[in-house]
Amino acid sequence: MLDKISLFVHLVNNAATRKTLQGLTAYCGKCGKSRLESALELFVGVKTPDEVCWKCRLAEKALEPVLESGAKAFNVTEEEMKEKFRDAYWRKGLASVIKGLAYFGVRKPFVPGAPFQVVWDVTYACNLRCKHCYATAGKPLPDELTTEEAMDTIDKFNRLGVTIISFSGGEPLVRKDIYDLMSYAYEKGIYVAVATNGTLINEEVAKKMKEAGVGYVQISIDGTKETHENFRGIKGCYDRAVEGIKNCVKQGFFVNVSMTVTQYNYQDVDAVIELCEKLGADWFMHYNFIPTGRGREIVEKDLTPQQREALLTKLYIKNIEGSKVSLLSTAPQFARVALQCEKEIKEKRCFIPTHFYNILAGERLRELAEFIGGCGAGRFYMSMRANGDIQPCVFFPLKLGNIRDMSARDLEEFWRNNKVFEELRNKDLIESCGNCEYRYYCGGCRARAYNYYGDYLKPDPGCVRNLKYWKELVKNS
Repeated sequence: MLDKISLFVHLVNNAATRKTLQGLTAYCGKCGKSRLESALELFVGVKTPDEVCWKCRLAEKALEPVLESGAKAFNVTEEEMKEKFRDAYWRKGLASVIKGLAYFGVRKPFVPGAPFQVVWDVTYACNLRCKHCYATAGKPLPDELTTEEAMDTIDKFNRLGVTIISFSGGEPLVRKDIYDLMSYAYEKGIYVAVATNGTLINEEVAKKMKEAGVGYVQISIDGTKETHENFRGIKGCYDRAVEGIKNCVKQGFFVNVSMTVTQYNYQDVDAVIELCEKLGADWFMHYNFIPTGRGREIVEKDLTPQQREALLTKLYIKNIEGSKVSLLSTAPQFARVALQCEKEIKEKRCFIPTHFYNILAGERLRELAEFIGGCGAGRFYMSMRANGDIQPCVFFPLKLGNIRDMSARDLEEFWRNNKVFEELRNKDLIESCGNCEYRYYCGGCRARAYNYYGDYLKPDPGCVRNLKYWKELVKNS
């Protein structure tokens, strides 16, 4: 007899169901959003039937069987589901999931109907000179998007169904209209995040960010004070970054402290985690070093596969032992390390990191992790340069198009059918990883493959399972 998850998959992958769901993804001019979002607002009770048009009311009726089946599949009551998705951002994300089911079906790994996150380098002006900077930031580009073009871009992302816009750079806070862009995205119901070096966030700036609708702030700390300032190129930047973290915590932002780990600061990881705990940050995020931008000049400072494995194992164990902050990593191998540790530890509260989130690994959630794990480039997110060039991710300098040349409808077609995105979504195509039992949980970092080999379907040489590739690189360097 089919279990609940199999029944859900059978229902969703049925051609008639997918055709029905596709019809619900249309934009409703009367309600000012997709029919999916309006239907979900009705379903969870944040809107009454007389507040939406009759077509969106019908959409809710058509959607109910899928939502009920999904709740049963993952042992969630209907009321629990409604409570969770009364939050507008969760609801927008769920709409993207359903849209993905409509157009891509249930597949491994899962592909949503729109990127959950767009990381947007709004300017390449910057007040620091970091050794590893993927953007080679310093001065703005001559053709960066104007305010009017940026607002139009936010409209396009909203129509596509993007859940999160992360404003990055360069240093996004030096862009003069940044608060206007933040507010505009927030007003559209998009979750607003900022990736910054933190040095400009005094109490006044933190308040202005709060007023503009920012919910999440990522600030980089790359080691002890001496290491950080050597890495970032400016004296005094460490204390200002720490002060920025304090001001963000005070304002109630979700605060993520990121650390790009290299040979420069490998020994400083514990100290930065302790700092995160002391300051009250929510997350510590280990960022994989990727040799692009200025990072090409320090490629020899990349961690060895053995060092990366030891680091990921340490982060996992610290989480299990009860770290005060959640410890995560952009290295897709973190999920594989977790699964292997889980077998050894046999701890009831073991978890699997699934693309920037730690999920407690009950059997059903372990099955879910296989759908959502691994590199998210071209699948869960994409990036955009300050001039509108779209890339799979910020560390992946492969231009796929430019937002200036796309209408909202063009952007939909681009997300669904771009050849590079489709290849990135197929973990079976990856050399070496294609036969690995963990490929759907992991699949390696595609940006590292691209920057080391010029081919995003080559192996990630940072994995201990790809040691022969790492040795070849070292031998030929």
